[in-house]
Amino acid sequence: MSQTAIFWPMIAQVALVYAVYLLIGMRRKKAVERGSATVSQFRENRDEPAESLYVRNNLANQFELPVLFYAVCLALFVTGGAGVAAVSLAWVFVLSRCGHAYVHVTSNRIRHRQPLFVLGFFALGAMWLLLALRLAI
Repeated sequence: MSQTAIFWPMIAQVALVYAVYLLIGMRRKKAVERGSATVSQFRENRDEPAESLYVRNNLANQFELPVLFYAVCLALFVTGGAGVAAVSLAWVFVLSRCGHAYVHVTSNRIRHRQPLFVLGFFALGAMWLLLALRLAI
């Protein structure tokens, strides 16, 4: 497998972020059309309407743990450590983030969201461990 395979999960994660941006735009537009929000509410990003609150929270979440994902993917690529294990873990992380985002923007049920978060958390931790082992050897 080519080292560049590590970039496909990164591209998928970026696609997820774009999808969440699209969704928040659509939900905010509907809120304005229904009269439950005004365009000026979004100027300072206060008082998010109920229709888009979960999406806004998920969008913020896409710039927390995934930042560490991008960093470790790039570091693994640069050090030549983007092998099968790293790429597989990267896909586990991204798929868990997709599932987490889906739950977050729909039902937002913690009992469904938390296991997906934990799965991604540990997959990402394992990626950092792979990088540390790569550097130590």
